Amino acid sequence: MTSGPAAPRPQHPYPRPVQRMVPRSRDEPHRAATPLELFFDLCFVVAVAQAGRELAHDLAEGHLHVALVGYLFAFFAIWWAWMNFTWFASAYDCDDVPYRITTLVQITGVLILAAGVPRMFADQDLTLAVTGYVVMRLAMVTQWLRAAAGEEGAARTVALRYAAGITLVQAGWVLVLLVPADVRPYVVPLGILAELAVPVVAELATRTSWHPHHIAERYGLFTLIVLGETVAAATVAVQSAVDEHEALGELIPIAVGGILLCFSAWWIYFARPVEDILTSSRQAFLWGYGHYLVFGAAAAIGAGLEVAVEQAVGKAHISAAAATAAVTVPGAVYLFTVWLLHARHGKSGAAQVVLPVAAVAVLACTFLGGSGVLAAGLVAAATVAVGVALHAREG
Repeated sequence: MTSGPAAPRPQHPYPRPVQRMVPRSRDEPHRAATPLELFFDLCFVVAVAQAGRELAHDLAEGHLHVALVGYLFAFFAIWWAWMNFTWFASAYDCDDVPYRITTLVQITGVLILAAGVPRMFADQDLTLAVTGYVVMRLAMVTQWLRAAAGEEGAARTVALRYAAGITLVQAGWVLVLLVPADVRPYVVPLGILAELAVPVVAELATRTSWHPHHIAERYGLFTLIVLGETVAAATVAVQSAVDEHEALGELIPIAVGGILLCFSAWWIYFARPVEDILTSSRQAFLWGYGHYLVFGAAAAIGAGLEVAVEQAVGKAHISAAAATAAVTVPGAVYLFTVWLLHARHGKSGAAQVVLPVAAVAVLACTFLGGSGVLAAGLVAAATVAVGVALHAREG
């Protein structure tokens, strides 16, 4: 038998003393993100910004393969550590002193990871990035061992499987640092698959008591923060270009298209509540894993806008079409993935195909060259308008 869920706990400005970590109720009313979780997200955005900055730099230099491989790997490390903490906190957040200190260790790990991102892109040096990642994940092991100590039966087995699985995979990442650089491209995907498999194997016996509304809110908040970082990165790029060049005629269409695309991305993501579709572990796993593309694409849009700005003022060593693709490709991926994960649920008829068609249209804007970013923004805004009109007609 597992221990009974704890009663709803209000958040306090000061942490509780050390207490037994027991699962929170899935039916707990008014469950919301805590200040600690929000601070945790903001610290992770530092790493997101580093990954986006390096992506933009390599794309502008025409190093497409290095840019994509480095970004996908760096963003996986960021996203996976964030996601694991988020789902654990949804089930076991006890907000006592050890819990907060362990979270601080995880934050320290992400800052180490962020510091290692430039080395990973420039020299394929994984040492600092892997060190930060392992710090984050071993802190997560501590959390799962505390959860196991407060559980019995199948729930205890789940917690111990998580702890053992995460520890084993971290040992694998340390070994990756010891293999020759030319072998790593074949080994790293195996490590990623092992990471993804841990929750699936751990929750074979029973599922943890994550809270659907809390999970939906946490993912939504991180989407907001990543989109905000995208706008900030684009703003800095435009400001730098204006300070050095008289190129407002080329920059204004990029700025307008970028803000339309970001605003539409926000609107589309929050067009409907999603907690009602998180009804099973299988659905939740697919939805949670799929957000790797949502978060990664949202952050990549900002990097793409930086590239488009640099190309417009003659700093990038790529064509206008390639610079536009740096915006339109992640934009299309974002629209299609949001539709696939939750926007399609509850829709029928014409409403069901709006986002997939919009994704194709945004991708087609790549071939418009310098005006493609503005066109992509207009397509995204038109998509929102069509969605609003269809919703009003159905209502």
